Amino acid sequence: MDKSLEAQNFLDVNQQSFDELLTFVDFAEGFTIGFAENNFPAEAEIIIDFLQSHSQCEQIQLEILNFPDPDLRFLRDEIVKILPTIERDPNQKLVLILRGLEKSIGVFGDYPPMLADLNFVRDAYSTSVPHPILFILPDYAVTRVAKFAPDFWAWKSGMFRFQTTQIHREQEFNRFQEDKRNINQKLRLPEKQDRIDLLERLLQEYRPSGQTIAKENIKTCINLLCELGGAYLSRRKFIRAREYYQQALNIKIEYGDRHSQASTYHQLGIVTQELREYETAREYYQQALDIDIEYGDRYEQAATHHQLGYVAQNLREYETAREYYQQALDIKIEYGDRYEQASTYHELGRVAQQLREYEIAREYYQQALDIKIEFGDRYFQASTYHQLGRVAQDLREYETAREYYQQTLDIDIEYGDRYSQASTYHQLGIVAQELREYETAREYYQQALDIKIEF
Repeated sequence: MDKSLEAQNFLDVNQQSFDELLTFVDFAEGFTIGFAENNFPAEAEIIIDFLQSHSQCEQIQLEILNFPDPDLRFLRDEIVKILPTIERDPNQKLVLILRGLEKSIGVFGDYPPMLADLNFVRDAYSTSVPHPILFILPDYAVTRVAKFAPDFWAWKSGMFRFQTTQIHREQEFNRFQEDKRNINQKLRLPEKQDRIDLLERLLQEYRPSGQTIAKENIKTCINLLCELGGAYLSRRKFIRAREYYQQALNIKIEYGDRHSQASTYHQLGIVTQELREYETAREYYQQALDIDIEYGDRYEQAATHHQLGYVAQNLREYETAREYYQQALDIKIEYGDRYEQASTYHELGRVAQQLREYEIAREYYQQALDIKIEFGDRYFQASTYHQLGRVAQDLREYETAREYYQQTLDIDIEYGDRYSQASTYHQLGIVAQELREYETAREYYQQALDIKIEF
């Protein structure tokens, strides 16, 4: 749709809110607070353009201040720093329009620092920021301001809710679907923040704060919640991932969708496993397995047996882990899923390695690597090269270990997987140290440390 037509459509749908907002901007004097609620940046731009071009605002100086820093804490201090730099027109009233604060407000957690400070220094605004302020925020952020900065919220003089047009909502949802199709799921690289922002804004559209989810939107909300869980899992934000998956599970339970609960229990198992809560992870996986067995989903059982093996492995129950992995492998072979066999061969290698069965471990790793090369899965070759390096290192074959680690590092750099590079630099440091190349070892360890500090 043409942008001018899209803007006009948005104006038509929200005519009353625009009229009320104009009145607020026109009559507000001194320190006055207003909130404009809308969920998409493109429509926030339409709101701002409307104010800047409207005849009623000709004698008003509108200043747009962006605060996208997620670590922002002292908003008033930042505004006070900016005010002297604004070139003022003495014949016009100054109105500040604030954007981007949803980043520091956040979606989860109690009393985000920015809102706690906002509430605490409320009285100081009247003297240090003696101008009307319009906050442009999405649904969830407005709700959190009201909840966690109630004293500041009580001073508001206007609350203007802008409804997303059906066409724009569908456009954004289609963009999410297109992004989903374009993502190579095998790579599992960290999700980009702009896609996460889109998912969160769409979720607010289909599940507005304080409202019951419409029946026709239940599946969409579950889908968005699971996508957000997966996105934060990919970014290693495990607490947030768990919150989204738990919300999805709660909705499935509420609406009696038992069959599909298995996949969410499985994902919750992965998240709690990453948090090293292994017993809890085992409970989630067992719930997933029970449902898969109940519904005869034998193929799905393979993935859960695999993860139960991983949990047992981390609890040093190596023989139990081997049994689970073998069950997973048997099902994958039964269904002819050669690609997925690679991950199980890899983990069987790790079990053998932990039991000091180094030659058996090397055979399993080589089987995993052969499959990954066969399918052109270069990214996942890195983890197996890394483990082959560990085996060679355990066997004191240090030059061979170094070659495997270098192959690992090359792939991680090629795919921009900076987090994984840390462990490889660390192992290269150990190899150099064993070879008495102490300065080289120090360099590798420093590179590993820098990345770990970064994350």
